This record gives sequence, C-alpha cells and structure tokens, in this order.
Amino acid sequence: MLFVSMTFGLLAGTQLLLPDLGAGVSWMTWGRLRYDHTQGILFGWLTNAFLAFLYHAVPVLTGRPVLSARLGQWLFGLWNFAVVIPGWLLVLAGFSQPLEWAEFPLVTDAFVILALLLAAIQFLPAFFTKGLEDLYVSSWYVLGGLIFTLFAYPMGNLVPEFLPGAQGAAFSGLWIHDAVGLYVTPLALAIIYYVIPAASRRPIYSHFLSMLGFWLLFFLYPLNGTHHYVYSVIPMSAQIGAITASALLGLDVILVVTNLLLSLRGSGYLARDIPLRFVATGTVFYLLVSIQGSLQAQMAINRAVHFSDWVIGHSHLAMLGFATFAAAGGIAHAWQRIPWARYNRRAMTWSYWLLVTGVLLMVPHLTLAGLAEARLWQSGAPWLESVRAAQLHWLVRVLSAIPLFAGFIAFLIGLVTGPRGAGLAEIETAIGLEPVEHVSPRLAEAS
Repeated sequence: MLFVSMTFGLLAGTQLLLPDLGAGVSWMTWGRLRYDHTQGILFGWLTNAFLAFLYHAVPVLTGRPVLSARLGQWLFGLWNFAVVIPGWLLVLAGFSQPLEWAEFPLVTDAFVILALLLAAIQFLPAFFTKGLEDLYVSSWYVLGGLIFTLFAYPMGNLVPEFLPGAQGAAFSGLWIHDAVGLYVTPLALAIIYYVIPAASRRPIYSHFLSMLGFWLLFFLYPLNGTHHYVYSVIPMSAQIGAITASALLGLDVILVVTNLLLSLRGSGYLARDIPLRFVATGTVFYLLVSIQGSLQAQMAINRAVHFSDWVIGHSHLAMLGFATFAAAGGIAHAWQRIPWARYNRRAMTWSYWLLVTGVLLMVPHLTLAGLAEARLWQSGAPWLESVRAAQLHWLVRVLSAIPLFAGFIAFLIGLVTGPRGAGLAEIETAIGLEPVEHVSPRLAEAS
C-alpha cells in the first residue's frame, strides 16, 4: 500500500516537470494521481500501520487481548479490499468527491464508517475493563482517536454533500483538519508516548502535562478547520476563532513535545535503539510542523502562502515526517519484541538515515518554492514566472523520492531478514530487557 501510494505521488510530482507525461490517458491525469496519493497515504499506509501497532499495544496497556482474531481478519479485509483498493480504482476511473482529504467517492464512505466502527469494537472494550484513572496517556489517545473519528468522518464526508457552497465548505474544513488532528495525530502520539518509556525504561516526565496536552488537543483541534478558508465568505468570526485556536494549538504542541523530550533527557538509549530514534525524530517533526501550521494560519502569512507549495511542504512534514516516523518507530518497536521475528539492524539504520535525507530534501525545497511563488504572486508578475521559479524545487522534490523509496525498501528488508529473535537480542544487549512475559503475556504464551 505504501509503495503504491508513493508511486502515485511520484507520478503526480513528475507531471509538474513533464506536463505531457500521460497525456491522453485519463487515469494518468494529475488530479486523479494526486487524489490516490493522499488517500493512499492516509488510508493505505498510516491506517494499516496504526492498526498493526494497536494489536501489540492494546494487550500491553490493558493486560487483556483485543476482542476477536476473526474480527481482526474481517477488519483487515474490509479496510484494504472494500476501502483502499476500490477507492483507488474508482478515482482512476473518474469517480471522486471534490473534498480535500475525502477524495474517495461517496460509495466507499459507508465501508470506511463500518471499518472504523469495527476498529472501535475490536480495540476499545479492553480499555473499559480498567478504571479511567488507571489509563496511561497512550490509552487516552487511542480512545480519543478512534471515538472522535467515528463522528468527524461522516461530518466531513457526508454532510457537505447536502449543504451547498460555503456551508458545505465549513463542514469539509472540519474533516480536512480532523483527519490529521483527531485521527492521525492522536494515534501517532499514542505510539510516541508508548515507545519512549518502553524503549528507554524511564517513566514519562510528567503525566499531568501529558494529560493536559491530550485535552487541549481534543478541545482546540475541532476549531481549526476554518483556517483553511481564511478570507473566504465563511463568517469572519469563525475564521478568527480558527486562527486563535491554531495559535493556542501551537502552544499545546510545545508543551507536549517538551514533556516528551524531557523524558529522554540524559538517556543514552537514543543512539542504540533505532525504533526509539524514529519516534524521537517524529516528535521533533511534530514540533516543527505544528509551529509552521500555527504561523501559516495567521492572516498575514496565509494571504501570501495559501495555494503555494509551502502548504504542500507543510502536509508532507506532517504525514511523512511526523506521522510516518512515529508509525515506523512503532512497528519496529513491536517487531523487535516478537520472539520468532527476523530483524536486521544494519538495514534499519540505513532506513532511518535514508528517510531523514528524503524528508530534509523534500520539505525545505517545497517551502522555498512556496515562498518564491508567494513573492511573485504578490508582485503581480505573470503566473508563468512562478512556475519557472518553482521548477528547480520541483525537481528536487522528485529526486527526493530516491532516498525515500530506498529508505522504505530498507525498512522492509530490516523486518524480513536477519536472524530470528535478533530484535530481542539487540534489546537485551543494548538496554536490558525483562523476561518476555513482562513485556507481553500473550507473546510469552505464543513463544
């Protein structure tokens, strides 16, 4: 799913340099490729990664198994064979919704909602066997992400179909931001809050700060959507409210990231534990992308960079930098702890550095392209001048696919090659590990 989604993105990016690529082939049009790229990353890559991690984390966090292995098989099949693959094919055939982050056609929405409901049934009951006061912050983020998305998805995907113009746009804006803020962000933070103490063998710096960050996220993020429509016909009071919430959210993220990084202070594990390195890097990307988002929501900056490649760089820093690094770290962390799993440290190290290189090539150049475009648009120069100014940056964006593809291939190699049990052996050597039954009773039973 990940490599298919990346291929759609690579083709779309290449078309900006070679506009005749795929000319006359309807499914190769830029819009269809871009739709399948964004939806593939959200649904095909990140959702599968998050769900996979939950199968490891939920039993550890709650001391109870998930509801049903058979339900898990149904959930996997429904998500991939009734949502992602049909969604891709329908978009390529010309059927889509004209809604950002909701481009899969309306017919797939029913299956998305059903799958989200099954995910809630599969993972959430285990948390309710404990008192709420006993839940660790990762548990809260899992609860919040799965429950809120059940409401946010139909609101942003179905309601705009029945409301015209600006009314529909206002509801669409909720999902544009809630897809990232109430779905991707909570599940990515659940991974980060889980992996940092588990890998470093140190408690989180402040449980109070972690819970304060949780509630601020879920209070502020739903208010942010309208900042995608600054200077629109949506009432200015709603726009100002969204801009204010965006600024406050930036402060919340500073609080959250400070808490997470303080949890790593003085730790020597970061250099030795590769999954922890992924997660820590994702945490830094989270800080950067959130500060950038808070700034670009302000009217003076939004007026300049809106519709430019600055926004594309911002979204890649969020989904490729923050969320993907968190997901990759979570998967690698869980994989290390499977007694029979193969693990290749060298390949994982290569994966980390290649992916960091790809992000650091792509995101700054897209940001610079956006600034160049904004300057030329504001100067009144012909639009074609902004296209010429962005071409070098677009070329670097396409070339950044080389380390990114190589990094993900290396990540896959790291999971399927190497000695069996090498992940556990590495942990024992690097930082010490309790017996496997203390890490996961179910894994102990399996072994």
